[in-house]
Amino acid sequence: MNEKKRALLSVSNKTGLTDFAKDLTSLGYELVSTGGTKRALEEAGLDVLSVSEVTKFPEIMDGRVKTLHPAVHSALLAKRDNDTHMDQLRKLELDAIDMVVVNLYPFKETIAKPDVTEEDAIENIDIGGPTMLRAAAKNFKDVTVLVDPEDYTTVTDALKNGELSMEVRKRLAAKVYRHTANYDAMIASYFTELTEDDYPETYTVTYEKAQSLRYGENPHQTAAFYKEASTTGASLASAEQLNGKELSYNNIQDANAALEILLEFSKPAAVAVKHMNPCGVGTGESIEQAYQKAYEGDPVSIFGGIVAVNREVDLTTAEKMKEIFLEIIIAPKFSADALEVLKQKKNLRLLEVELEKPVHQPRKLTSVSGGVLVQDTDQGSLDDVELKVATERKPTEQELEDLKLSWQVVKHVKSNAIVVAKADQTLGVGAGQMNRVGAAKIALEQAGEKARGAVMASDAFFPMPDTVEAAAEAGITAIIQPGGSKRDQDSIDACNKHGVAMVFTSMRHFKH
Repeated sequence: MNEKKRALLSVSNKTGLTDFAKDLTSLGYELVSTGGTKRALEEAGLDVLSVSEVTKFPEIMDGRVKTLHPAVHSALLAKRDNDTHMDQLRKLELDAIDMVVVNLYPFKETIAKPDVTEEDAIENIDIGGPTMLRAAAKNFKDVTVLVDPEDYTTVTDALKNGELSMEVRKRLAAKVYRHTANYDAMIASYFTELTEDDYPETYTVTYEKAQSLRYGENPHQTAAFYKEASTTGASLASAEQLNGKELSYNNIQDANAALEILLEFSKPAAVAVKHMNPCGVGTGESIEQAYQKAYEGDPVSIFGGIVAVNREVDLTTAEKMKEIFLEIIIAPKFSADALEVLKQKKNLRLLEVELEKPVHQPRKLTSVSGGVLVQDTDQGSLDDVELKVATERKPTEQELEDLKLSWQVVKHVKSNAIVVAKADQTLGVGAGQMNRVGAAKIALEQAGEKARGAVMASDAFFPMPDTVEAAAEAGITAIIQPGGSKRDQDSIDACNKHGVAMVFTSMRHFKH
């Protein structure tokens, strides 16, 4: 048997490869490689054995079969303290492999391409790489296994000072199994989508760590932020932070809520969020006008909140935003002079998010004790339904516009939810109450005298007419709600009695 230690290297990501390989050579390792990795090492002036020289078998089937061979896997799986294993290697004239350095075909990058074909995706499913990684990780006590270039220096520094500790070996093996699990999960997800199997017998998802967080919802809770493997477009995971402290757990939750509401609007809009509920939403001819309406919708609650807008933040809008304490401002862009103004607040987090490419999120996951709930995301909108006027009086054109705004917002308010709106602006939001009339009273009280001539949206039907009575007393002139209660007629009669128009959507927007 060869007394030299042997390292097998086969990587798609060649970051730091040649420097690492030179270190291994200086430490007495013989290098084995194949394909592009072998060429890169040889171009760096290193001596490299081909895998075919080790296996005594050619690469075949366009490289589909090259490392899938007993000469490789016996060399990886042989337990060094097992005399039978080592005798078998000697009899077969096989040399042990002491290190495996592998990262996999770029499946994630391949399927992210807009013009990817099924054939391209399949050809980028790595077979030999994961097999070697799993074998080496299983035998981590004897084989060093690396899948991440970030670990190269850790390994060479340790080897220069002696040997890798068992703790480090185990950590590297754990990283391998996470890596291969992540890889397999992406492939499984791709094929599940291809076969349109909405809710398969097992549900495997994978996320990559975006950042550690100082704590969770409260200081005694630990937390981290993970993102989907391929994330682009209108998401917090792909946002660029231009100013301010790192986002906290609660910041991310609130910012995501603001972004989801913002994506409901195509014309200039501004959304203010506090504790994952909108406290003010406004639309207008300009982003300055929209922000002013959102601010005036609830000038108390917006303090310390998060604002998201769907147009570039200009200087005038920035100066208005600077007047109050905000945690985060989200926008597709900030003008140079707006940035100069807002950056004067060093802790104000400024996030640029590409809104033109909404993120495709077909599933929503909610953890529960011992499991997870999976459902379609609520993509429903008024474009998907035919509004039905249930009352004697029809809403005016202006009321109809106001009803649409209130409905776009109530969809994102914690149930039971009521939104009062008028003239491109929310005036009152009642969120998360145990009864619907309670939510209505909060929204109406917040709106105050402005409720006269305004409209109201309810995320679910009225089980009794008390909400209509409260709305009419406050001066509400039109209501939008799903309908579908056994007692719908009671609410219709109450509306007719007070001259209030009411339309049914036949679509509910519970948000628990």
